[in-house]
Amino acid sequence: MIETIHDLSRPVAFLDSVRRMLAPGGVALVADEKVGETFTAPADELERLFYAASVLCCLPCGLAEQPSAATGTVIRPATLRRYATEAGFARVSVLDDIDHDSYRFYRLDP
Repeated sequence: MIETIHDLSRPVAFLDSVRRMLAPGGVALVADEKVGETFTAPADELERLFYAASVLCCLPCGLAEQPSAATGTVIRPATLRRYATEAGFARVSVLDDIDHDSYRFYRLDP
């Protein structure tokens, strides 16, 4: 799933469906924005760009259906971990060996 989770109104329900569809031994891979673990002012240029995209596109999209988690583009690792855990995934790993300027990659194990 590439740049998907932050756009969803109900990311936990979606991830739960993904987990239940996995074949035995299967895992889910997620790529989403590579932002800091916490907000730090002033944010770097990339994070400011992500916030602009969030206000103009991703957050309104996610709010179009209610109830909504209202995540928006700037999805921090702790948020993705929480969503995956609530969806029943047993382990969430950041794939640090995949180096990318704007994406962070996650492996979700059921």
